[in-house]
Amino acid sequence: MSNIIDYLRISVIDKCNFRCQYCMPEGAKLNYLLGGELLTNKEIATLVKDVFIPVGFTKFRLTGGEPLLRPGIVDIVRDIARQPQTKDLAMTTNAFLLANLAGELYDAGLNRINISLDSLNPETFDKIIGNRGRSRWQQTWQGILAAHRVGFDPLKLNVVVIPGVNDREVLDLAALTLDRHWHVRFIEFMPIGNPELFGDRAWIDSEELRQTIRQRWGLEASQVNGNGPADVFQIPGAKGTIGFISQMSECFCDRCNRIRLSADGWLRPCLLNEQGQIDLKTMLRKGMSAIELQQQVKQLLAIKPEVNFKQRDSGTDAGVYTRTMSQIGG
Repeated sequence: MSNIIDYLRISVIDKCNFRCQYCMPEGAKLNYLLGGELLTNKEIATLVKDVFIPVGFTKFRLTGGEPLLRPGIVDIVRDIARQPQTKDLAMTTNAFLLANLAGELYDAGLNRINISLDSLNPETFDKIIGNRGRSRWQQTWQGILAAHRVGFDPLKLNVVVIPGVNDREVLDLAALTLDRHWHVRFIEFMPIGNPELFGDRAWIDSEELRQTIRQRWGLEASQVNGNGPADVFQIPGAKGTIGFISQMSECFCDRCNRIRLSADGWLRPCLLNEQGQIDLKTMLRKGMSAIELQQQVKQLLAIKPEVNFKQRDSGTDAGVYTRTMSQIGG
């Protein structure tokens, strides 16, 4: 693989306060990590400063589960942001707890924030997140507005498009970019831990979504590029952009520049392929030196496989996946 691997996704917790059907489907067995199984705040800071940065990592993203549930999340942000080699520090959140934390996160040094927003309709939103009580849409929307207000600009909104659920909202969601400097990212649904939902029409091809938007407004290539795999476009005259993450229809494994650190300290070369994974938490707690840990990471980077997601049913151990997206830090 010729890409420079300089982007680390750090899952800080495996729990979430939502239960989205594409992430934690109903009936899924969720064995959450116990407190002592999680990397501590200090261990995360140590690994970033003494292991990952020395081997060339400069871009970091905090994920979960829901990272805002992690105690001391602002401190984690501050510890990573204060490293002079950190070029970019981002977070992916559902924004439900963001209204009261947006300012602290911004002041601590968080550069960018991605927010999951799969519907503008409260009823549909609650259906997607598995909510059966008081609607959570308004508090989520207030979190988004708070993030924009404190200075996260541009703001990214991630939309997993599910046929028959929210696909009719594509134009409404795309319209958010017309007069706001917001980046909306349409993501093809991935069957991780929920194979019963994955049928012939469980995901919609990104090109189909592009055509829908073109027919309404037109669509042109954007000059804005991100750190991720999205193909970015813009409605003519719009302030924001529209991206398409097409892991199902347009495999981008050959462009991958990231690896993943799980909440319990496993470093994995790929979201969907765990071959070569290493248990950094155990190594760290047994007293392995920073130099030795760096060597372990370098060895993993050297064997980072080029795996197509659609090879998941290849019959190999790497092709069998039973964990949910929340458990693997998607």
